[in-house]
Amino acid sequence: MLNAKLKRSLIAPFISLCSSLGWAQVVPLDSVIAIVDEDIILASEVGERLEQIKASAEQRGITLPDEETVLQETLDRLILESIQLQLADRYGVRVPDAQLDQSMARIAAQNGMTLEQFRDALQQTGQSYAEMRAGLRDELAIQRVQQGSVMRDINITEKEIDNFMMTEEGIALTDPEYRVVQALLPIPRSDTAEQRTAKEDYVDGVLANILAGADFSEAVSVQEPYTFQGGDLGWRKLSDIPSMFADILPSLKAGDTGKVQSNSGLHLVHLAEARGLERLVEQTNVRHILVTPNEVLDDEAARNFVLGLKERVNSGEDFASLAREHSDDIGSAQEGGDLGWTNPGQMVPEFETAMANAKIGVVTEPVRSEFGWHILEVTGRRTEDFAEQVRRNQVANYLREAKYEEELDNWLRKIRGEAFVDIK
Repeated sequence: MLNAKLKRSLIAPFISLCSSLGWAQVVPLDSVIAIVDEDIILASEVGERLEQIKASAEQRGITLPDEETVLQETLDRLILESIQLQLADRYGVRVPDAQLDQSMARIAAQNGMTLEQFRDALQQTGQSYAEMRAGLRDELAIQRVQQGSVMRDINITEKEIDNFMMTEEGIALTDPEYRVVQALLPIPRSDTAEQRTAKEDYVDGVLANILAGADFSEAVSVQEPYTFQGGDLGWRKLSDIPSMFADILPSLKAGDTGKVQSNSGLHLVHLAEARGLERLVEQTNVRHILVTPNEVLDDEAARNFVLGLKERVNSGEDFASLAREHSDDIGSAQEGGDLGWTNPGQMVPEFETAMANAKIGVVTEPVRSEFGWHILEVTGRRTEDFAEQVRRNQVANYLREAKYEEELDNWLRKIRGEAFVDIK
């Protein structure tokens, strides 16, 4: 929270900016409100953020606190953002355009639009797509700095995992989860015996096709002579799945389909995926070096640079040392690029494919992903009975996320205290 001197210095420049809590007329001023290390914060920046806060509060029906409190909290947040963006620049954090495009596309999809429709919708409401994209780039950079600076210092002990797994919350967390897709062919009571028999025969025929290798979604999508209803139930614990489906699930493996009869008709129950039931899992131990294109290093130059690193490793230089010096993955760079033992599907597709095709101990050719250019080296492979480890990892991740929020607050206070901040 800001001190009394800061409060006085803030209120005066904002008399012309704010009209009570409504901030009805915002006039951007080019005066400097604060110096933060090597950056500055302008009154116009604070004014723009205040407008955003007001609009968001109105949309959500939230009552804002008094004007002085909002001003203080807004400036304090901008100061913290400035400090973290400067750290991102210092660490060489870059958010690739491909990753940014994917993030914007996800936001558009969440609003039920294509990226083009989302851009048009922003323009119609007077918002700038370019400014939103730039703001998202900053958010992603800050997230990477936070995760790289905070998460690596969080340690979850085996004893903590053991203790939590014995609690009621831990038992519920580690229960297996199922992704079930069901297709219902209704059989009303008004159907004749002949109609009922015809539908039963049809469902049996569709099931036979699926068991013979037909794709479940395609098999139940045929519209004639009958139409199935239903869809994906999403990931659920067994206790959250309708009992008529839950009874059959233990007998199914991922990819299997079974038949269930209810008062509504005949259901085909497809177990698309299951987690928490894993047994034998092929794991890969891998390390990598990531070079992210930026304003100085374009995409081709980044590829050539990482290719040069590969040649240096092949000439006898130490992979881990080169990773510590050159890798843009701040989470693994200090570990010599080591990503540890990974499971199938854990990495982005391009990396996963290269990892699967790599020979042990041989550095791959450069691989392009949404994060930039990688070279990677598989250092080992193993088959693990992973059911228990999956549950322990679930608990460890849960506890780590809980600690992360606490440690993030501590880290933010630390960098705020260490920064040079001069309020004008």
